Amino acid sequence: MENYYNVGKIVNTHGTRGEVRVLSRTDFPEERYKKGSILYVQKENQKDLLEVKVESHRTHKQFDLLTLENVASMTEAEALKNSILKVHESSLGELAENEYYFHEIIGCTVSTVDGEEIGNISEILTPGANDVWVVKRKGGKEAYIPYIEQVVLKVNVEDKVVIIDPMEGLLD
Repeated sequence: MENYYNVGKIVNTHGTRGEVRVLSRTDFPEERYKKGSILYVQKENQKDLLEVKVESHRTHKQFDLLTLENVASMTEAEALKNSILKVHESSLGELAENEYYFHEIIGCTVSTVDGEEIGNISEILTPGANDVWVVKRKGGKEAYIPYIEQVVLKVNVEDKVVIIDPMEGLLD
């Protein structure tokens, strides 16, 4: 089975020459959107993927603006609005030690060093200095775990397990 991972969403067109405005969901926009990169477009409410090649990339405000091969007009770009941009798993590179792709972390079970199971990671927030892992706890309440070495002691993506040493008040 082939795996594809979301890197952004086409939220609108930009200009009249087929440029698309992308709300990026990747930590590596310069790699994912560089000229010649292959991306896959999944149109809203469709399963099939359309392979596209990036012709150009630039940033504007909080958006990435892309020109895609064979998308030369605003009308053609408009047809891609609300589509998800994906990359094939073969495009994922190796990360440095203690760095992880979001898909590796989401779904992991979080336990304390004392063996108390907290819940499963359901989402990752990127507010600034460090990521925050949202843990869906039993009973529905969420816990917010900062991804810092004082708190997150061990991550095993193969077994989908994370061990934390919660600071005082972190789980209250």
